Amino acid sequence: MDNLPDTWDDWIANFSDWQDRVGYDRSWLGDFDLSIQFDWERAGDVIEFGDYKGRPKWERSLQVPQQSMRDALISMITVQGDTEFASVEQQRHLLASAPTAYDKYAAARIMAEEQRHGWQMAYLLMTYFGQQGRREAQKLLERNAQDGDRLLGAFNRPMPHWLDFFCYTMFVDRDGKFQLGMLSTSSFKPIAASMGPMLKEESFHLGTGSNGLRRVIKAGVIPLDLLQRYFNKWVSTAHDLFGVDASSSAHWAYVWGIKGRWDERSKLENGVEVDKAVLNEEARAHYHDEIVAEVEKLSGYLPEGAAPLSVPHENFNRAIGKTKLTRHLTTGEEFAGTDEEWNAYLSSVLPTEKDEEDLKQLFKLEWVAEKKMSERQIASGIGGATA
Repeated sequence: MDNLPDTWDDWIANFSDWQDRVGYDRSWLGDFDLSIQFDWERAGDVIEFGDYKGRPKWERSLQVPQQSMRDALISMITVQGDTEFASVEQQRHLLASAPTAYDKYAAARIMAEEQRHGWQMAYLLMTYFGQQGRREAQKLLERNAQDGDRLLGAFNRPMPHWLDFFCYTMFVDRDGKFQLGMLSTSSFKPIAASMGPMLKEESFHLGTGSNGLRRVIKAGVIPLDLLQRYFNKWVSTAHDLFGVDASSSAHWAYVWGIKGRWDERSKLENGVEVDKAVLNEEARAHYHDEIVAEVEKLSGYLPEGAAPLSVPHENFNRAIGKTKLTRHLTTGEEFAGTDEEWNAYLSSVLPTEKDEEDLKQLFKLEWVAEKKMSERQIASGIGGATA
């Protein structure tokens, strides 16, 4: 790590090298501003939960009482930043195959915002956590999803086409919304203050996913059973992102006030008791309920008489948690058949090589309903947008 940055300007120079290395064309940013943004008012001044509740929020790392707490903060910031840059590495090739001009703009805007979020996390590491922070900020630019060495497995997965992208922004980016929301009440004020602007931008990512899938349904080209298999793929991936069950890390993060529950302030106002033993499970359940409601909305656009789309059970196809590597149906029940029967079942509910080949032909058709760009979107130049 010979190019360890000493200053923020050093890190920005290394960031430009990262863009070149992963094949990101800086002209795709258009007029987008990669700036550091804080909402200090929304962050609040007083620690809101945990053992330090009622004390002033910490504004510098040296105010954090224990080294273990500082290490936990660094880890959370690092993982968040890592996912942001990984998403760009996973998605940047899609601009060349965008189904419409609007979709090219939307994907380029998402990548621009993900880079800004990564900047924000790197800035926190560089500014507040000394040499250890500088080292982790540089590592954000050295790992690469294209090489499979990003910190979370979901962010090393290939994303070969736009149906994956729409499902990813619908389901995986929605996990990101929950993670940012749970950090928005953090006892470390610079993290809490970073979350408001990031959440505002994240809403566009979720809208891109739901809007894209709605337009896929309206176009009527992608078979609905195939679409359901991609839902199953990415929902199970998103379920894993909430982490292990009975997490001691989540427990201590709450005790220290570093990371709260989803909708923490509302729960505090309404006297909802916390169970620190199941914080990840609680967040995953909130997420699951939300995507069930979103998919029900999508089903409202289906042709009359079509079977509704659905969300697989939390037990299905899990690589993390108590049902890790177990055999459960999309409806949640345990599978009791043979290995051969299980493999046949998976081929019926998850995308297959044949599905990938079929999509190549379907993508030659008008498989996504058109969406017009606004004058403001065109003027932004994001993604090379032109009139």
